[in-house]
Amino acid sequence: MATFRLQGSKVLAVDLSGDAVRAKNGSMVAYEGDMAFKKMSGGGEGLRGMVTRRLTGEQLEVMEVRGQGVCHFADRASDITLLALHGDKLNVEASNLLCSDGSLRTGTTFTGLRGGATGTGLFTTTVEGSGQVAIMSDGPAVVLRVTPRFPLAVDPGAYVAHQGNLRQTFQSGVTFRTLLGEGGGEAFQIRFEGDGLVYVQPSERNTVGGDV
Repeated sequence: MATFRLQGSKVLAVDLSGDAVRAKNGSMVAYEGDMAFKKMSGGGEGLRGMVTRRLTGEQLEVMEVRGQGVCHFADRASDITLLALHGDKLNVEASNLLCSDGSLRTGTTFTGLRGGATGTGLFTTTVEGSGQVAIMSDGPAVVLRVTPRFPLAVDPGAYVAHQGNLRQTFQSGVTFRTLLGEGGGEAFQIRFEGDGLVYVQPSERNTVGGDV
C-alpha cells in the first residue's frame, strides 16, 4: 500500500512500490523514480460515475499515478491534512480532495435540499474503504467534534469534509456578513447531528447560495 507523508504543510509525498494512487489532475509537482500517469474520466468511477457526476454537477477530475519511487503533490499552496480510513466513509467536497489510495472507492451522494423555497439539491463526493486520503483546505483545517449532546452548524463556504455517524441537514441561518449587510442571496447553514468529525477551513469559498 502507498505511504502518505507531509513535507511541510503544503506538499504531499507518496511512496509507491508498484501500487497506485488517485490524485487531482495537475497536482503532481515532482517525482523521483519511474512513474506512469493516466487521466481518469468520471472521477475514475467508470461510465456510470461519469454520468452521475454530470447530472449532479459534482466534478472530480483525477489521474491515476502508478510506479516505483516518490511522487510529490500540491495544489495552489493549499494546506494538506492526512486522514486514515478503516472501512469507513469520508464525505468531502470534490475541490478539497487531493489524493487517495488506489484501493479506495469514490462516489457521489445526495446531501439534502438547500432551503424549502428553492428546492436545490446538493451533492458531495464520498471516499470509502481502508487506506489514506489527503484533503486540502484554504488555511490549516480545523477538526470539530460532533456528539449527540452537541450538534454543529457550519457555514457551507467553510465546510471541507466530515466522517462518522452524522446526519446532515440544511437550515436557514444568519451569518455575520448578513448582519453587516454584506451577504447576498439566501443565507443558510449546514447542521450536523450524531457522532463524528467535521473538517472546516478558516476561509470561505463562494457556494451555490452566493456569498454566505
